[in-house]
Amino acid sequence: MAAAALLLTAGCSSDDGGSPGDGGAAAPSSTTGSSPTGRAVEETPPAQGTVKVVRTVAEGLNTPWGLAPLPDGDLLVSSRDDGTITRIDGESGKKTEVGEVPGVSPAGEGGLMGLALSPDYASDHMVYAYFTSASDNRIVRMLYDEQRPSGEQLGAPDTIFKGIPKGFIHNGGRIAFGPDKMLYAGTGESGDTGLSQDKESLGGKILRLTPEGEPAPGNPFTDSPVYTYGHRNVQGLAWDSKQRLFAAEFGQDTWDELNAIKPGDNYGWPEAEGKSDDAKYHNPLAQWGTDDASPSGIAYAEGSVWMAGLKGQRLWRVPLNGTEASADPQAFLEGEYGRLRTVVPAGGDKLWVTTSNTDGRGSPKDGDDRILEVQVS
Repeated sequence: MAAAALLLTAGCSSDDGGSPGDGGAAAPSSTTGSSPTGRAVEETPPAQGTVKVVRTVAEGLNTPWGLAPLPDGDLLVSSRDDGTITRIDGESGKKTEVGEVPGVSPAGEGGLMGLALSPDYASDHMVYAYFTSASDNRIVRMLYDEQRPSGEQLGAPDTIFKGIPKGFIHNGGRIAFGPDKMLYAGTGESGDTGLSQDKESLGGKILRLTPEGEPAPGNPFTDSPVYTYGHRNVQGLAWDSKQRLFAAEFGQDTWDELNAIKPGDNYGWPEAEGKSDDAKYHNPLAQWGTDDASPSGIAYAEGSVWMAGLKGQRLWRVPLNGTEASADPQAFLEGEYGRLRTVVPAGGDKLWVTTSNTDGRGSPKDGDDRILEVQVS
């Protein structure tokens, strides 16, 4: 189904696909060929792909949000509402609580959200987390000491960045280290649409920081952490094999978006939702009616961006040709596992996908919530 042909829908696509008043590392390699001149050229993936659920890695999780793969193949997963981080054995699915993050104040769409490992994790053992506190959204880092008793393995949080606007809705929450070893964070406008176009505000932005929380060198605005602006609620960040950044964004009444990110650009909200005729706004490379997506996490694998849909309850595939979609988006797993929150590369043609049915907006089934391992092409 062509993205532009998806029906317009009513009803706000907030963080979890409901109305505003509702309750509650290195990129994989791409395939390249040779041009007649002998230069390497990028090959586009086929128009049609496949998804196969290989296994359920773990189940019985409460409000899982962030997912961070450890070097040994195990996974760290955050619980938005419990404020805890749990280690999942990558083979057996055994769950071991690592610890509780102090200062988390869950409410509405806020709580303990994104996780990321330090780019120097092998030596510093630092885990980064984005969470909602009593006063704001912030990013902390904590020492993870596997030798300590279960439940006590997290060191005291070191707040590296604070002051991101919080709200009952639109708290953003995704963090990821890029190929440049800088920390990127997707934020929301917390329901105050005017923040998105205000370059002095941290709301409705993609931020780029050093691992210590300072504005990263080379940012487009002097002495500012702001990398792009004009966003509504960014919860998906991923890089392709050419180190190009993509981001997923919740729309309101009409269009959810997948964007190719260019530093300093204005992505339009609230003046534009979806594609616009105004050249000052960067148009999305794909868009969906809000009933079909409500996108959260994204990942890059096998030449495509894979996007989790909350309200849409499906996994979207967007094959790429550079920073453009090379074919119409394709949907998989529609309604099979309920709401999908996070997608993380699992190496090669595999992804980890988390469901989000225990967050107050889903309809939990036996075993929810769970982490799935899927094979894609």
